[in-house]
This record gives sequence, structure tokens and C-alpha cells, in this order.
Amino acid sequence: MRRARYPLTPIETCMRWTREDGSALDPWIRTHQRLGATPVSAAPASQVMTGTVAEWERWTGLGFPETGDYVIPEGLALLRIDRASDEGVYREPSVWMRHR
Repeated sequence: MRRARYPLTPIETCMRWTREDGSALDPWIRTHQRLGATPVSAAPASQVMTGTVAEWERWTGLGFPETGDYVIPEGLALLRIDRASDEGVYREPSVWMRHR
């Protein structure tokens, strides 16, 4: 799985997906599992990035004509655009892993 292919699916769901052999579908989680780690919890907004609508249009190469949620290139979550406040907010999820 490449997380960016599933930006509409909550990280809490993606982190539970497994392959037939029982290992994580996500290659990042699987790498940590091979090193002895186990998933602890999801962090739905581990990084929060904000910018003006114009900045997000420049950064993504997309147009955002109205307020709403948008899929952005290589985004792990949706970008929330608010035209009235001229702001875009992107909350990137991650998974906390515990290494023994």
C-alpha cells in the first residue's frame, strides 16, 4: 500500500490493513515490524501545515475554486480550503510504532 493512494481512508483503518502473510500492507509499517516494532496508535494530525489559497495552488499545481476538501498530489489526507478566510489547512497523519 502506498498511503497517498488512500487519502479518503482514515489512518486508523489503513494501519490495520494486512497482507495474506499477516504483515502490514503499508511498507513503512512493515519495515518497522521486521525490526520488532508494533503499531501503538494513529496520529491523525501529526503535522499541520497552513497557507493561503494562492500558496496551496502554487505548491500543488491545482486550482481551488471553492471552500471544501481536496485530494492533493501525494497527500496522505485531504486539504481543507476555506475561501472566506483565504486559508488551506493540511493535517498529515502518521502511525506511532513501539520498538522493543
